[in-house]
Amino acid sequence: MSESFSPIVYLEDVTRIFRNGAEEARVLDGIDLEIHAGEYALVLGPSGCGKSTMLAIMGLMDSPTTGVYCFDGKPVHAMSASERARIRSQDVGFVFQNFNLIGDMTIFENVEQPLVYQKMKSSARRDRVNEILEKVGLTDQARRRPSQLSGGQQQKVAVARSLVARPRILLADEPTGNLDSASGEAIMHLLRHVHGEGTTVCMVTHDPRFAKMADRLIHMLDGRLVEGLSEKGSWMPR
Repeated sequence: MSESFSPIVYLEDVTRIFRNGAEEARVLDGIDLEIHAGEYALVLGPSGCGKSTMLAIMGLMDSPTTGVYCFDGKPVHAMSASERARIRSQDVGFVFQNFNLIGDMTIFENVEQPLVYQKMKSSARRDRVNEILEKVGLTDQARRRPSQLSGGQQQKVAVARSLVARPRILLADEPTGNLDSASGEAIMHLLRHVHGEGTTVCMVTHDPRFAKMADRLIHMLDGRLVEGLSEKGSWMPR
């Protein structure tokens, strides 16, 4: 793999096995996948097929049992703990199905948190948080707490938090799973807008309604990627 042309995400023959005593569950089984800068890739498959586990590995929140994972051309297994932590905080944005907001913090403080970890100056943090809250249409909710917002609004906060550090790639794990259809559509259009501004997006979902919004559709079943034709006409193997 030439580093100068390497994808942001590169998985080669990745497996993930969970063990409980003598029992073994092979959740991922030989995953080969590349995601390049500027793509909007959607991984579609039923619940329990391994989508979230794969996304966790891509976001450096989990490690493969076997196989190779390179982030931006660099093997993750060769990175130090501090380098992996830096990538998680600066290069990867993560949106979860259940929002994962901190209940006793305001919306502003929730969105600000990644910048606090980066030790950004307070004035710069304030400007960046206000900018991203305006982008997602929640400026007037900044002083409220998550419990005072609807589910759709809370997910917009989660998207804002994932974007505030200007990540290289946004990983979204069933971001519409806990939302009504109208709120889900709003979140999907927000992600499409984010992608249009230059952020690479990879989303996993079991909902086929959103397939048309992605540049590339990747099908997953029983821990494997299966053949699927993207809108651009390229085939993804396995």
